[in-house]
Amino acid sequence: MRTVIETIADWCAAPPAISGDASRLAHQAIADTIACLYAGRADKSTLSVALAFGRRPDGEAPLVTGGRQSASVAALVNGTAAHALDYDDNFRPGMSHASAVIVPALLAVADGLSVSGRALTDAYLAALQAQAFVGSGVAGSHYTAGWHGTSTVGSIGTAAGVAKLLGMDADGIARALSMGASMASGTKGQFGTPAKPFHAGMAARNAVEAAILAATGLQGRLDILEGPQGFLEMFGGEAPKGYDIAGISGTRQHTIETVGVMPKLHPCCGSTHLIVDAALDLMKDVPIDPDAIVSAECHVGIANYRNLAYPHPRDEMEARFSMQYCLALAFRHKSLSLLDFNPASVGVVTKDPLLAKISMTHYSAAEEASATSYLPHRLRITLRDGQVYVVERSFARGGLAEPFSEDDRRTKFADCLEGVANPMSVYAALAALDEQPDLAFLAPVFDGGARK
Repeated sequence: MRTVIETIADWCAAPPAISGDASRLAHQAIADTIACLYAGRADKSTLSVALAFGRRPDGEAPLVTGGRQSASVAALVNGTAAHALDYDDNFRPGMSHASAVIVPALLAVADGLSVSGRALTDAYLAALQAQAFVGSGVAGSHYTAGWHGTSTVGSIGTAAGVAKLLGMDADGIARALSMGASMASGTKGQFGTPAKPFHAGMAARNAVEAAILAATGLQGRLDILEGPQGFLEMFGGEAPKGYDIAGISGTRQHTIETVGVMPKLHPCCGSTHLIVDAALDLMKDVPIDPDAIVSAECHVGIANYRNLAYPHPRDEMEARFSMQYCLALAFRHKSLSLLDFNPASVGVVTKDPLLAKISMTHYSAAEEASATSYLPHRLRITLRDGQVYVVERSFARGGLAEPFSEDDRRTKFADCLEGVANPMSVYAALAALDEQPDLAFLAPVFDGGARK
């Protein structure tokens, strides 16, 4: 009987025909990640990682901070940058920031190869589907237990995409997946610190190194996901679902079409987004005076509650993981921007008395266990005159249920690539990625760094 890893590797090596919609959605996700990667280049987390490893003139891949390094270090630095501002997409099947791991890992190995845009698309889709397959066994239980899916599921699944881009067959992809499982790590206790974006960089580096090691023939157990003392047993949490090998092998429609990735409208933790979007929905129809708010009660999932550990944030990183901070901004400004998450803004917003009026509760474990679909997040606002408004959302803006407009995507891309000459030419090339003979058009993203 084929193991889970072998089944995933078989799928990635010879996937069903990729539809035009799947390719289009992949191009959008890659473009969004490139934008976030560039915008995060000067964040303190990115700069710390880049400083730790320096530059190599003969390096195999460009750094978004300038210069070149080995493929694994480039993946580490660029992956950290992609997640530094928490503006990159979410991916529910992997409980991960999937693209912030996948795109930097693929670009790190692509630079030394003659990689076409279509090859990048195919490798991205393989990595994303592999993350979905790996995540399916441990499901939300893994995330609720405190594991950061970006650096656990991300390390494993992304290794499949890197191996595919390097031209490996199913056996090689399986070896890469197995090695990725040995590298999986990262706890959500680091949320709100610069170590959190480092997790994405670490996973990208892990994926690159797992594939490179697999190429030499290094191999671990092929049942390491489901076997004794393997990923499921060690990382599954209290109620993992287990792996459905027949379901994996029978998958015909790509997860990017059925579930999709969720690009972010707001540059902060995705656990705030349903509540923030619900508040913004309400304020489109009802004038809410923020100073008239007596209380704003937020009801969210257990994992979301645990993610948002900073009711009184002290810096911009903690502010991204504060429901109080993010919702107060939504009430005051009716939007959240990158400029809202810098030291000067934190110094002002944290003095707002509105933060103390915002509270948060969560569903019970029993409620979550019995739910047949994702539970909505609910916001209850009480005003000084006694008026009460209750609004809820089951999904954030940006996903398949409520996708961004082309204008939304272009605006975010241009904002993130401020300082790059003619950023929309890069955007146009990414929109037609499958037609690109190589990836030279990305050079401006890496500060004009020379490509081989």
